[in-house]
Amino acid sequence: MIKQRILTPYSTLVVLVTCMLLSWNMGVHAASLAELSNTDAVAGLKEALTKGTQAAVQQLGRENGFFGDDRIKIPLPETMQKAADMMRRFGMGKQTDELVLRMNRAAEAAMPEARTLLVNAVKQMSVQDAKGILTGGNDAATQYFKRTTAEQLSQKFLPIVKKATEKVKLADRYNTFAEAGSKFGLVKQQDANLEKYITRKALDGLYLVIAEEEKKIRADPVGTASNIIKKVFGTLGR
Repeated sequence: MIKQRILTPYSTLVVLVTCMLLSWNMGVHAASLAELSNTDAVAGLKEALTKGTQAAVQQLGRENGFFGDDRIKIPLPETMQKAADMMRRFGMGKQTDELVLRMNRAAEAAMPEARTLLVNAVKQMSVQDAKGILTGGNDAATQYFKRTTAEQLSQKFLPIVKKATEKVKLADRYNTFAEAGSKFGLVKQQDANLEKYITRKALDGLYLVIAEEEKKIRADPVGTASNIIKKVFGTLGR
């Protein structure tokens, strides 16, 4: 037969105080862990994204960063491709090839301008932004960069693109034709200006490569070398 232990008022008080102390202790410890976890997560994320965006800019900003990569090489606008095919038949392929090269060289020349804006976007990232990226999809960071940098990058890229294409006569001819064509619905409004088209395509290529860098970090945090990145993304992968 099991004897029941009768608690005296004094022993009951001791048990209650002990439980309260343990509960308070655990609460403080848990809060500290949560704070440390948030700090580590934000720091690890920022470090990873800074490295990833710098790698993307370096890759795209060198010669043939765009022109030598079929995934992001900027083609002639769709409305111009038919005219380009016709020009080739009349022995004017050299002009169209020069324009395509200049278009891609323009995108490559604009890339260094992205470095500072992307790094600043990382620095200004809030804890809430970081949590959304860490718990979001595989391209959550890329989407964050699109939201926070696309407009500014477009403004930075456009003058560089204009300078790189202004000496190509075919570019001026395209703009004249496309502007008129857009009024009649023959050319998409977004393609009515060659410089703006190149800028848009340059941004598409940049975000594509950033997305690939993000995917690498999530898949292989150990490969990024930093202990804090391994800790944050390694834990997420479990």
